[in-house]
Formats: sequence, structure tokens, C-alpha cells
Amino acid sequence: MTVSTTSVGEPKLLEPGVAPAPRGARRIRRLVPAVAASLSGVLLYVSFPPRTVWWLALPAFAVFGWTLRDRTWKAALGLGYLFGLGFLLPLLVWTGVEVGSGPWLALVAVEAIFVALVGAGVALVSRLPAWPVWAAAVWIAGEAARARVPFGGFPWGKIAFGQADGVFLPLAAVGGTPVLGFAVVLCGFGLYEIVRLVVDGRRTGGMPRRGAAVAALLSVAVPVAGAVAARTLVSDEAENGTATVAVVQGNVPRSGLEFNAQRRAVLDHHVRETERLAAEVRAGTVPRPDLVLWPENSSDIDPFANPDAAAVISRAARAIGVPVSVGGVVERDGRLYNEQILWDPRKGPVDTYDKRQVQPFGEYLPLRPLLGVINKNWTSMVRQDFSRGHKPGVFTMADAKVGLVTCYEAAFDWTVRTTVTDGAQLISVPSNNATFDRSEMTYQQLAMSRVRAVEHSRTVTVPVTSGVSAVIMPDGRITQHTAMFVADSLVQKVPLRSSETPATRLGALPEAVLVLVAAGGLGWAVAASARRRRGRGDGDVRLDDEGAVEPAR
Repeated sequence: MTVSTTSVGEPKLLEPGVAPAPRGARRIRRLVPAVAASLSGVLLYVSFPPRTVWWLALPAFAVFGWTLRDRTWKAALGLGYLFGLGFLLPLLVWTGVEVGSGPWLALVAVEAIFVALVGAGVALVSRLPAWPVWAAAVWIAGEAARARVPFGGFPWGKIAFGQADGVFLPLAAVGGTPVLGFAVVLCGFGLYEIVRLVVDGRRTGGMPRRGAAVAALLSVAVPVAGAVAARTLVSDEAENGTATVAVVQGNVPRSGLEFNAQRRAVLDHHVRETERLAAEVRAGTVPRPDLVLWPENSSDIDPFANPDAAAVISRAARAIGVPVSVGGVVERDGRLYNEQILWDPRKGPVDTYDKRQVQPFGEYLPLRPLLGVINKNWTSMVRQDFSRGHKPGVFTMADAKVGLVTCYEAAFDWTVRTTVTDGAQLISVPSNNATFDRSEMTYQQLAMSRVRAVEHSRTVTVPVTSGVSAVIMPDGRITQHTAMFVADSLVQKVPLRSSETPATRLGALPEAVLVLVAAGGLGWAVAASARRRRGRGDGDVRLDDEGAVEPAR
């Protein structure tokens, strides 16, 4: 009997008389999984906004599952890294728009490590019964880790954030982004398992084991049925009346990092657009708003320290005659804060919210001494670190309670949820995307806000300095939006809601359960592997589709 080597370096017995494949063919065969892993990562990227082909995530994970099944953990580690690069390199290209390719490539190289570890975990559980369930839980465990470390985490690219236009979106109201992402990944792996069982059955002429077939079918059917059932949790009904909101996009003189050098011009743009809106209200062409929302960094001049900035903001608030939420950069007690300021047209500033999840390498610089040695330009771009706030921001504006989630914070489950549990009846996500020009970043972030709207059944407004600003209904629909790099405003009556979805009430519990499921599956797989090694004789011993050890051949 001839002995050959598989593509992952394990011995494989050949039948007598069967010649090994030519060396060139074996090399090509070894490359196929690597190419497939990379391209399936690219396919996952294509499923994300601004495109609306959300369903491409399913074949992406189906192919990824094919590349990982029966691999050693070492081989799967490399395949997972290639999948991560294929996904994250194009997804995060906007991070290098103004600072060059170095930081972009460094970020992707680090984030892809998490995907590599997930790949190794999926390979380990791929021989367990109902393996798509364990594998999907392993993916969510990887997302949970990526959202927390290093430097507070970076959840950009969660599978849930690519599903704003998809049929699975209502599941966000059930268990937040972890449950939504789990359903998508489970369905993708389940599709591959169905195809695998059909192909194996045709090749061998037999029927797949009933348990394996049922598990594969349920891996697809349960997420789809759950999404259909979850639609009852999504409602645009006004529970606490309505509020007419105005979202102001003042625009910036030019995009890029240098917009900060034009701080007074940016403030004047937002004042001018608010006064233009006030004139339209007086003329009767636009409804009078109950509250006005300005973007993050709409006043990079500290209005508490600069009377001229305070004076023009007060002028705009008096012109419109209602409370205005102003995005300011404020220095207090020697510390810098990214702050939302509630500006009353008569009393001036009456409340503030300090951003709690500040952006590493953008709003503060980790490892500053080390980075200063490597590249002094990095330390010069972030001259002073922003400090973190510690309390949720909920402004009472007219008769509405408005929760504040500033820009980068929208990517984090806990920041959004705490505003709702603190009483927010609608959510505002003031943002400043001018640094990233016309990149896909704006649309990716807008999709996050759509998912958050469904997750907590709240209207979400997105005022952005340069676009895209939008009004999003509690069911995730965008009812109004602006173009990019134009001055504009949106006025709309929106529902106020106070009921809590299961996702709001459960918080991080669904994610914790899925992490425990992943840990259980990995533990089972490691124990089975150890048992397999102990039982290995002259033949190759492995688990069958029911999780039992097959006899040596």
C-alpha cells in the first residue's frame, strides 16, 4: 500500500495500484484552499455597505467552511488569516485615507489575527455533530474578543453591520449584534454542510446519516424562521408621542485632517445652515422643529473658553427658537473632551455629555513614547489625548429624551444600550466623517446606526458634518438623507418610544451564552482529538458525523 501526504501534511493511505498525483498537481491542490479562503473573505467584504448584496455573506461563509473542514489547526490558522486579510484589507482601506497605508496595513494585520484564531477554532469543531452551530459560535466569540482588545477593542466589521438590508435584520431586536451575526454565519456554514452531505451521498451512493442531515437543514431553517418571527418585535408605533427633529449638516470648507485648522469656518457653516433653516420655518415652508441636532465637532472652538464661539451658537439657537445639541471640543481641568452640549435658546449651555469610547490613534495615542520613536508624525497628529466620559448622555430636549452616541461609539453594543436603559426615547449619533473624504466609511457607519435602530426599537438620527446625515426609523428604514459635502438640513416628525426589546433587556447575555457555547465546542473537540490520538493504531482514526470515533482502517 502506498503512502502519500495530504495538503495539510497528514499521511494518507492509497489503495494498491493507485499512483500518487504528480508533484505539480499536488502543489496546485495545496494552493486551492488558500485562494478560496482569500476570495471568500473578499466576497464577505462585497456583502457590506454601501452595496446591498447582504446575501453574499452566506456563500462567503459556506466557502470558508469548506476550506476549514478536516484541516489541522495549524493549517486553519493560516487559512483564517487569509480570509481575514481578504475581508479586512478592502473593508478598512478608509483608515489610510489621510495618514497613509502604514496605519491601515498595521490595523488589518492585527485584526486578522483574531480571524486566524477563529479559523483554527472552526477547524477543531468541524468534525463535531451539528458542527455549524459550534463553528458559528466560535466566530461570535472571535468578534467578542475583537470588540474588547487591544486598546478597548475595534468591532468594525461585525457581521451584523453588513445586514442592514437583509432578511435577518429583525434578529437584532432579539439578541443584538451577536444573535444577528450568529444567525448569518450559522446559515452560511449550514448551506455548505447541506451541499457536502449531498455530494458525499452521490459519490458513495448512500444516504447521509439522519442526524447530520437534520442538523444541516435546521442550521439554515432556524435562522430564517427566527428572522421572520422576530419581525413582530419591530415597530414604528409612537408610544410617547412624537417629536419633530431637525438634523443640521453644515459641511466643511475642505475634507481631510486639515479641517481642524478651519475650526471657526466649520462652526460658522453650522450656524449659517441653522439660520437658513430658521428662515424657512418663519416662511412656513418647513415645519417648526422641537429640537435641533448638530454633528460631532461642529464647534471645535471651545464655547466655554471662547466668548465669540458661544455668541454665534447662541445666535443660531435663538434664531431657531428650540434647544440645540452642539458637538464641541472642550478643555476642562486641563483635560480635553469630545463633548455634546445642550444649548438652550434662552439659558445657553445647560447640560453636557462626554464621549465615553474614545478612538485609539485618533482621539488618544496608546504607547505614545514608543510611537514617538518610530514615527514622530503620529505623535504630532494627536498632540493631546482626549479623556473619557463616564455617564450615559440623555438630553431632555423639549418633551423628548434624546440619547447621545458619538460617532465611533455606535460600533460598541454597550454604549448604545446604556443610553436606552437610561431613558432615551430616540437616539442621535452625531459624527464627523470629513477626515475620511468620500470613502465607504460613512456608509458602513450609517449601516451600524440602522442596526442599532432595530436592536433597540428607536428612531436614530445621524447628524454628520459633511454627510451622509440621515433619519432612520425604528425598523431600520432611512426616510431622509443628505448628499455628501453639501450644506443641508433634514426635518421630520419621528415616533418616541420607551418600551425595551429583548436585546435591550438582555444586554450582553446572548453574547456570553454564545461564547460559552464556543468554549464548550472547543473543549469537546480537543477532548475528542486527544481520544483519537490515544486510539490511533496502524490506521487513521477519526470522528464520524455523529461524533463517535471511527475504527482504525
